[in-house]
Amino acid sequence: MNSHQELIVWQKAMTIVEKVYEVTNKFSDAEKFNLTSQMRRSAVSIPSNISEGHDRKTNGEFGHFLRIAYGSSAELETQILLSNRLGMMNNGDKETLITLLTEIRKMLNKFISTVAKS
Repeated sequence: MNSHQELIVWQKAMTIVEKVYEVTNKFSDAEKFNLTSQMRRSAVSIPSNISEGHDRKTNGEFGHFLRIAYGSSAELETQILLSNRLGMMNNGDKETLITLLTEIRKMLNKFISTVAKS
């Protein structure tokens, strides 16, 4: 695989960034520099770390960056659930994001194990 852009997990991670931006655009202005900002940073961190790790060209470094991406996905999951509990995000948006995030986390887990075995 020549480019990180060919990785399905990276493509799905880019999709969740778009969705997080769509959902957080609905948050109040008071949250602009709080939860909105944190959620966007966590979401952006996922594909960013996948691409950085892939382009480092060693399995050890790639695995390290995949684990960072996984950690960012855990942060984002918490932020999604918190936003919903605080009434800033409706259940439909929460379910859409959690479903996509769960898929990404499973793919990252599998990728981390595969890279570790190489």
